[in-house]
Formats: sequence, C-alpha cells, structure tokens
Amino acid sequence: MGRRPGLSVRAKLALSYAAVAVLVGGLLLAVVWVFLLRYVPDGPLTTPRGFIPNRGDLERAFVPRARLAMIFLLVGSLVGGWWLAGRMLAPLDRITRATRLAARGALDHRIALPGRQDELRELADSFDTMLARLEAHVAEQRRFAANASHELRTPLATMQAMIEVARTDPDRDVDALLTRLHEINARAIELTESLLLLSRAEQAAFVPEPVDLSLLAEEALEELLPLAERRGLQVAAGGDPAPTLGSPALLVQLASNLVLNAIVHNVPGGTVQVRTRRAGEVVELVVENTGPVVADDLVARLVEPFQRGSERVRTEQRGDHAGVGLGLAIVRTITRAHRGRLRIRARDGGGLVVQVELPTADVAAARARPARVN
Repeated sequence: MGRRPGLSVRAKLALSYAAVAVLVGGLLLAVVWVFLLRYVPDGPLTTPRGFIPNRGDLERAFVPRARLAMIFLLVGSLVGGWWLAGRMLAPLDRITRATRLAARGALDHRIALPGRQDELRELADSFDTMLARLEAHVAEQRRFAANASHELRTPLATMQAMIEVARTDPDRDVDALLTRLHEINARAIELTESLLLLSRAEQAAFVPEPVDLSLLAEEALEELLPLAERRGLQVAAGGDPAPTLGSPALLVQLASNLVLNAIVHNVPGGTVQVRTRRAGEVVELVVENTGPVVADDLVARLVEPFQRGSERVRTEQRGDHAGVGLGLAIVRTITRAHRGRLRIRARDGGGLVVQVELPTADVAAARARPARVN
C-alpha cells in the first residue's frame, strides 16, 4: 500500500535520544537554579575581605556557559543518537533485505543473525524458521501439483485412447468398453474428491464440535467390514472413549482412510486392529495391520501425496478400493488441522502401526479459548 514519506526509525530514535539528553540537561540547570542560585542575595555584597559576587554576577557568568553546554549537548546527543540507532537497527536492515528476497520468491535465503540472544535476534530466528517451513511447504506443494497433474492426466489420456480406438474398431465390445470407461472415470472422480478434501483439511475450514474418536472408528469399521470380509481379514476393535473437539466429517474421513489403508495394504488371512484410548492430555487412535514388509526409509514418505506402501500396482490387480495414493496424506493434513500428531512405524513381520494423537476435548477447548486480558 502507498504511504506518505516520513522520518526513518533511525532519525526518530536519534531525535528521541537528543530530546532526552536536552531534557535531562535542562533539569540539571533547573536544579542548580532552584537549589543554589535562588539563595544567593541579589544586592551588592561586601565583606571585610573584599568583593563577593551576587546573584546577578553569577547569572552573567553562568548562563552563557550553560547555553553553550546545552548546544554541545544537543549536537552531541544527535550525533551519538544517530550512531547508536544505526548500530541498534543494523539487524533490521538484514531482516528487511531477507523479507524483500522472500517476497521475490527466494525462500532459500536465511538471515542467520550473529550475536547473543535478544529481541531482534529472536525475530530473525523466527523469520528463518518461517522461511524454512515455507520453503518446505512450497516444495511439497510443487511435488503435489506435479503428481496430481500426472495422476489426473493418466485416466483422462487412457479414456481418450480407448475412445479413439473404439471409433476405428467396428467389432468393438461396447459393454466392455463402457465398463472400463466407468472404472477409469470413477477413479478420476475419487482422485478429484480426495484432492478437494485435502485442500479443505489444509485450510482447517470447520467449526470444532465435540466428537468421540472411538465412535468414529466404529463407524468406519462398520462401513468397511464387508470389504475386509471379502479379503478374508480378521478385524478387531476396542478401547476407551476418546473425546476431542474437531470436525466430525473430517475425523470420520481420517478414521476411514486409516482403516481402508490397513485393509487394502494387507495379506490374505491378515488382521486389522483398531484401538482408542485417552493418555493424559491427548486421545489416541491406533490402527495396526499385517501386510508386506515396509522399509524404514519408505515409512517417512508414506504421508506424501500419491505414495503407496509398495510399488505402484495396477488398479485391476488390486481390485476395488484401490485408492489414489492420498489416504495417509489426507490423514496427516486432518491431524495437523486438529493440532494433533501422526506417527507411523513399520510393524515387526510386515505391515504398519499408525497412531493419531489429538488433544482431549478440554485441552482443545482451552487452546481455542482467547486469553483474558487483565
């Protein structure tokens, strides 16, 4: 926004230093006048020893020198204040340059302000931390956009190719073509809805409501139990009530994604265990499943969009609910939006253990409550 030019902070500080110095000097002169000169008689003073200066003599001798001292004090305080303000504000120049570079897109620049801890260095360190997080977020968004465009382009290109082949093939099987197009279109719709859900969770656009994670986990299990039975999996659920505050729609999606991920990435005859409990100031939802062995270096990347627990497998080979590679990414985003923490580790013998920690209802309410100003 446009602003009218004004004095710099350095000039304001220098003038403030000078004003304080002149004010203190004036107060000292006033003290001299009030407590010393006022008690000196104004008339001629003579003693047997000779002439004694009266108040007028002292004023004529003192005032010109006091005036000259005030002028030197004013000039010295301005020069010294200008120099001191420059030294004090030097870190702000580095912060300003870094801010302008960041505004131009140079997020890899860091202030790295040297010296001992103070308010300006705390500001610089906080700004560096913000830049690091912003750089990581932008890099993640770029990867996500590239992966999303690739994932969306694949089904659309496949449908386009199938339609072009069908046009030139007089003996085409219309029913098989329609079935295949329906499958590809359903996958594209699922991907689009997942992207919209991910965007909504990132914006945290919801009004917190009291919810119980244990009930949401039961709801997700009931919905996905037929799929688990078709795959020959054993499902076990249990635990204690886990009250928290949040979006029921997003949290039930979180629970569904975790259960679905545990069912899809499993082995025939495997198990899925869902547990909830309250531990101090947090409530936990733990989903544990058997499955293929997951390398430790891959576990850290599972929450990235379009990452799967194993190499990419064709939808036809994985059957229904193949997923689009956004399940755990959505879980992480929903967890962050609720100020929680997501932990994933490889299970001994294969599979994963996914743990979601969210603040309890009373803790979440206390964090959301505005601080009282006395």
